[in-house]
Amino acid sequence: MSLFRRIFLLNAAGLTVATALLLGPVTVSTPILPGEALVVVLGLALMLVVNGFVLWIGLAPLQRLGRAMAAADLTHPGARAPVTGPAEVAELITTYNTMLDRLETERATSSARALSAQEGERRRVSQELHDEVGQTLTAVLLQLKRVADRVPGELRDEVSQTQEAVRGSLDEIRRIARRLRPGVLEELGLHSALRSLTGEFTTHGLSVAHHLDADLPPLNEEAELVVYRVAQEGLTNTARHAGADRAELRLRRVPDGVELLVRDNGRGPGRVREGAGITGMRERALLVGAAFSLGPAPGRGTDVRLRLTTAGGSLRQLPATTCTGTPTGTGTPTGTGTPTGTGTPTGAAPRTGPATATAGAAAPAPAPTDTPTVSEGDR
Repeated sequence: MSLFRRIFLLNAAGLTVATALLLGPVTVSTPILPGEALVVVLGLALMLVVNGFVLWIGLAPLQRLGRAMAAADLTHPGARAPVTGPAEVAELITTYNTMLDRLETERATSSARALSAQEGERRRVSQELHDEVGQTLTAVLLQLKRVADRVPGELRDEVSQTQEAVRGSLDEIRRIARRLRPGVLEELGLHSALRSLTGEFTTHGLSVAHHLDADLPPLNEEAELVVYRVAQEGLTNTARHAGADRAELRLRRVPDGVELLVRDNGRGPGRVREGAGITGMRERALLVGAAFSLGPAPGRGTDVRLRLTTAGGSLRQLPATTCTGTPTGTGTPTGTGTPTGTGTPTGAAPRTGPATATAGAAAPAPAPTDTPTVSEGDR
């Protein structure tokens, strides 16, 4: 029954009863007697109670809808208001749920476009840093080497200091270029990229161990990139904010897909407001239909989890393929220690990775011309 009919019939019933009493044997004296006043008051109170109860029952679904609307968050998709109540209210709730479906779809589409454009821009900037600025600084180093061989002895110390400053700038530019674009991921696969990543974050005061299952179901390229970026952002937050001395990165097979875990023994997440980094991880997880969570680790510290499932569409249906790895190596000009040449190892580098590996302080993989990414933001 519709909400209008419920209210109309209730009011009609009350008025009908009142009219019947007035037309019946019931009389009201003038002035009204105490007993008659009591009957009138009790009848009015009864009508108000029944009317209020019916309205409360009829409008309760609207109250639940209001709470659902206030709590709606497109970064946590899937929550829907239950469809209950009279026909008009049920139709309103259904329309609201349909609107949420449309908004989540549009948000996922726009996020995919934005992240794709972001990755493309990172790739372009990384390439320009390597090809333009890197090559220019390499030429400057070579020129300084020739100058250092000819300058008087009293100026050689200053030239040497200039060489070291330029060399440091070149190393920093190449490091930024590698973090902008995960070349190791593209050329050697997810296992090698994650091992290299843990090596980069293993610094003085922080030890990062990795545990990577070998029998993982194959992931598509977008899912591999999301796993890598979430792992990178999780380790970045650990190094910058957690105050931890130990961290671990796990990538393991679960019954319905793959799970990534980044855990540290730091101070824990607390009630920190989510910044751009955590929001970026959530956005990337939504892009591939993965479940992302951040919470306290057992005992102390922080757990960052990313679970990719077959239902999310991030797993390949075909067996994993093998790609031939031809990463560009680096040579060193005499006296400068600055890369100028290239080398090409032979053989195939499987993308599925080796058997389960565990390391407390993994050494970085040979750095190709491009690799990892700049942090998406602070915790």
